[in-house]
Amino acid sequence: MHPHEPHSPHSAGPPPEHTDAAPEHTPSLNKDAAPPSPWAQPDSRPGDFRAQDNPAPPQFPGSAHPNSPFPGPTGAYPPVTPGHYTPGHVPPPPPQHRPRGLMPWDRPARHPWEIPLLIVVIMITAVAYLLALLLTAFAIFADPIVDENGVEQSSSILSSPYVLLLLFAPVLLWAGRGLNMATQRVNGVKMSPTQFPEGYRMVQEAAARFGMSKAPDAYVILGNGQINAFASGHGFRRFVVVYSDLFEIGGAAREPEGLAFIIGHEVGHIAAGHVSYWRQLGMFAAQWLPLLGSSLIRAQEYTADNHGFCFRPQGAPSAMATLAAGKYLNTDVGVDEMADRAATDRGGFIWLVNAMSSHPVLTWRMWALRDRSKPGPMFWRPSAPHPGMIPPPGGYPLNSAPPALPPKPV
Repeated sequence: MHPHEPHSPHSAGPPPEHTDAAPEHTPSLNKDAAPPSPWAQPDSRPGDFRAQDNPAPPQFPGSAHPNSPFPGPTGAYPPVTPGHYTPGHVPPPPPQHRPRGLMPWDRPARHPWEIPLLIVVIMITAVAYLLALLLTAFAIFADPIVDENGVEQSSSILSSPYVLLLLFAPVLLWAGRGLNMATQRVNGVKMSPTQFPEGYRMVQEAAARFGMSKAPDAYVILGNGQINAFASGHGFRRFVVVYSDLFEIGGAAREPEGLAFIIGHEVGHIAAGHVSYWRQLGMFAAQWLPLLGSSLIRAQEYTADNHGFCFRPQGAPSAMATLAAGKYLNTDVGVDEMADRAATDRGGFIWLVNAMSSHPVLTWRMWALRDRSKPGPMFWRPSAPHPGMIPPPGGYPLNSAPPALPPKPV
């Protein structure tokens, strides 16, 4: 998920099979009962993560979904010839009725604030580069400054760290990206059909879903308890890094759907051009623009969330719950209850925390992923369509989800 700072977690084994059988518990018709959660209901209302006409996502191990590039009976991975990868990755079919976040041709949409903010930041950065060059030329070619005693002043504008950073920005950025990529290549475990195959398949399918000509490399690095992932690149190569805490012993995902959403989010950063060298060079001054720079990064995060949603919408709740409470307590999070607070929590400091953050605050982000009728809120908290419905009549349902399994003993 990027500052590019990272993200998130998950459960061993394949996702549960979807059947047409009636649910074990039928929702109560009592008018005082809490309304069903829009995160899980199969209708096409705004906020629905499983629109009625959306085809089922491709299943992973053990699935025979016709659109999966990795079909396999009995949960076995497809045979892999040493040194060869499975060709012909096909993205899952797009929904027939596109929710918000999809453009024509079923490509994920950018947040409407992203490009305007990017243009402003690039213009400011270009002016900063120009000023740095002019100041440098003035310091080099201007006559030296002499005081009343005839002593030449040694101070120079070239001693300013900001001017030096701007002058050497192209080289510093290029070297930093190269060192970052080299670090992952020599220390990370590269995902492949034989190493972390579940994550590898998700990366391949996400790249195909977004129309990318080449899937990025993907690495797993030691997380040391952190829930994170990020995307970057160098030269013509792009890569995704996932922290090891998103996986369980054996390489399976703890929350497969949530991990798929997070990988779709990170691959989305690459598909949207957020990790391009030239884009990052044009945004170099954003780090010194307190509100403007952070707002641009937040808009990019909403764009990446659109990619994650388009790739695996049903994974959004578990991904957000994991970011809120971690991989062991995510099933205790009432995602609707937390998302509803976006419309009720108010105050100047809440506005300031969001405005200064590189990522949307979690309550606003959850609201945006649940309500697909409008883009994610950038500066002002969202408004409930029916203010009297928060909290819902009867209160929120008890969280009856089974707890996440603890790590297996080594």
